[in-house]
Amino acid sequence: MGSSIEVESFSSSNEVNTPPNARVEAVVVGGRRLMRLTLAPGWHWATDVRPGVGTDQCQASHLGVIISGAVEAVHEDGTRKVYRAGDAYAIAPGHDARVLGDEVAVCFEFQGAWGESG
Repeated sequence: MGSSIEVESFSSSNEVNTPPNARVEAVVVGGRRLMRLTLAPGWHWATDVRPGVGTDQCQASHLGVIISGAVEAVHEDGTRKVYRAGDAYAIAPGHDARVLGDEVAVCFEFQGAWGESG
């Protein structure tokens, strides 16, 4: 049986990816993968991630919280939402997203792949 309290630090994450205009750090805690996404102003899924995954839209589900900046997600069904610092979000597969404004967007995600296939 594991410890009743488990702590992992993003500052010592052993899983770090640096796609264009972004930094993705992941830790596994409590048997679950959590990610910190740091997205630069100008980051856009269609130009910075799509070439690496080869799909027209992101095909992952996302569940997270944004702590700084603003991101706009546009779903293939026409839904368009902006999430800003302090907002929680859930995004279904089949979407595009981009950072709005000049502030870095920092998000923590509890579900989903990011910049990954599958």
